[in-house]
Amino acid sequence: MKAGLRSVLLATSAALVLGATGVSAETLTRKNGAPVGDNLNSQTAGPNGPVLLQDTDLIEKLSAFDRERIPERVVHARGVAAKGVFTATADLSDITRADPFEEVGKETPVLLRFSSVINSKGSPETLRDPRGFAVKWYTDEGNWDLVGNNFPIFFIRDAKQFPDMVHSLKPDPITNLQDPNRYFDFFSFKPEATHMLTLLYSPLGIPANLREMDASGIHAFKFVNTSCDVTYVKFTWQSRQGNRGLTPEEAAEIQATNFNHHTEDLYQNIGAGNYPVWDLMIQTLEPDQLDDFDFNPLDTTKIWPEELVPSRKVGEMVLNEVPNNFFQWSEQSAFAPSNLIPGIEASEDRMLQGRLFSYADTQRYRLGTNHFQLAPNKPRSNVHAIAVQDGAGFSHPRAASTNYYPSRYTDDPGFATTNAEFRACETPLTGTTQQIPFQKTQDFQQAGDLFRSFDQRSQDSLVETFGDDLAKVESQEIRDIITSFLYKADEDYGTRVGAIANADMDEVKRLAASHN
Repeated sequence: MKAGLRSVLLATSAALVLGATGVSAETLTRKNGAPVGDNLNSQTAGPNGPVLLQDTDLIEKLSAFDRERIPERVVHARGVAAKGVFTATADLSDITRADPFEEVGKETPVLLRFSSVINSKGSPETLRDPRGFAVKWYTDEGNWDLVGNNFPIFFIRDAKQFPDMVHSLKPDPITNLQDPNRYFDFFSFKPEATHMLTLLYSPLGIPANLREMDASGIHAFKFVNTSCDVTYVKFTWQSRQGNRGLTPEEAAEIQATNFNHHTEDLYQNIGAGNYPVWDLMIQTLEPDQLDDFDFNPLDTTKIWPEELVPSRKVGEMVLNEVPNNFFQWSEQSAFAPSNLIPGIEASEDRMLQGRLFSYADTQRYRLGTNHFQLAPNKPRSNVHAIAVQDGAGFSHPRAASTNYYPSRYTDDPGFATTNAEFRACETPLTGTTQQIPFQKTQDFQQAGDLFRSFDQRSQDSLVETFGDDLAKVESQEIRDIITSFLYKADEDYGTRVGAIANADMDEVKRLAASHN
């Protein structure tokens, strides 16, 4: 760590050290506050005897060390967090009652965690991988988590397929090696992934750094105002620093000397006062507009084209503080799309619906039921959740008899009541329960548009990188199917990748003609 950044962090940490009566701030203590007399030598039975179990300082020290690691996230394991503030630049009170957008100039503290998706916690930051972009907003009405990625789309459109997709991308259970034979096998059944794969294999699949990176909430959400009028909304973060990726050659050169370059770049720039800024853009649709397109606007493999749904700026986010404890603010931070606030509701997006459960359940598994009481997850607003009590891990002291609802003991400190102002808005329902695929798929058009939007350098890098990985697949059938998806999106795209991957172009063209 550079000397300048280290001094900033040490100064921040030193400011947090508190003394207590009878024990100076410099005295080492045990967890119970008792001072430690010797932190180097264990208690023994005589100079050469065995170590004594009564050395409680030793037992506490070793047991704490044994538990320093919490379960690694299955996805988004490699992460780094920074603090900042969001400032509203538009008054959206006409379409949402959400606290951060109630007036121009309203400031909301935020915590942003960047992460890789597939690769493990200790992996180099130069690997090709989508990047998580999770923002926790500490609003006046609770925490709101906008959990997204650096791409505006995703591989699949139904959460029921998510575990299978991740398993295919993770290392082989036998060899523990990531294998293109496995993930291209899976994606050969998913033509809708063509759009996301095109982004992933472009230079943007390896961000140059975390500051020069756009991001998106991916899903459509619902803005709801005080009259329960619904507006569908998508969120996009535009980096003022630019949106830049690396070729494999550029990434390899960086990795040879520094596999933590994303973290180092972010923290050094913040430490030097070069605060990164993102503009928050939104796109909105009225409910009666959802059927106006030749694709489903609630399909996470699709963008809302700017020419059809123009975006507008509603705020800006500045990262201006390096957390004083990496583990606490990056590893113990817990993000979940289910952390919503009044004025923002979930849409019918199938991927979002699955994530509402999965992300929150992941945090309960990793950190325990009391993870909302950890510093990065603790709301800045008042919390009176009487249904949440006990369980493993830290919980705040609570002295009250009334831990149920309703109650007539309104003078008890545990009493809390509901407020009808915050009841969920009603959603009309029609039809029957069913299990059917999306009816409007349009799997290839946006992928082709994306390929044609890239400059020549990005196209060349995409073709070479995609072709090299696809060429590793042993199955001719899988190589031909994947290439046919690319050919359907753009004939030049598919032809060039197919040449590198040794695809049978006659079969590729036949397959492409059969795709919708």
